[in-house]
Amino acid sequence: MAISLSVVVLLAIILVMMIRSKNIKGGPALVAVLFGFFLASSSVAPDVNRFLTSLADTIADIKF
Repeated sequence: MAISLSVVVLLAIILVMMIRSKNIKGGPALVAVLFGFFLASSSVAPDVNRFLTSLADTIADIKF
């Protein structure tokens, strides 16, 4: 839960920064948000969640 919440907050911050810097306009941003919303309720959502969890685990296992 903590990982998914932090990813959502990070993506929201990036989206707001892109809108404010005019890198992305409001319309395409709304389409991106709606795409994410509907993707989360689709049958693909568990696969995306597993991929992101394994990616986060892989990054966490990197030793410097």
